[in-house]
Amino acid sequence: MNKNDLISAVADSSGLSKSDAASAVEGVFDAITTSLSKGDEVRLVGFGTFSVAKRKASTGRNPRTGEPMTIKASNQPKFKAGKGLKDAVN
Repeated sequence: MNKNDLISAVADSSGLSKSDAASAVEGVFDAITTSLSKGDEVRLVGFGTFSVAKRKASTGRNPRTGEPMTIKASNQPKFKAGKGLKDAVN
């Protein structure tokens, strides 16, 4: 399922027009992104939790040349599925 399929599914299940559903989906994505960029987590009970993990700087190798290189520290978004989502999938 891609973003357009998700918008169509939201429109069908909620009775909204596709443009309203697109606005709703974009709004949810924007709210999650904004919250994660501030370092907060987004907890949706029964669905899952979006959070930010801090990755330390490390040393890796350039696969083309084999030379060592440093990989800088970064923040990575994480998602942990909740019990309701796990049960629905299994």
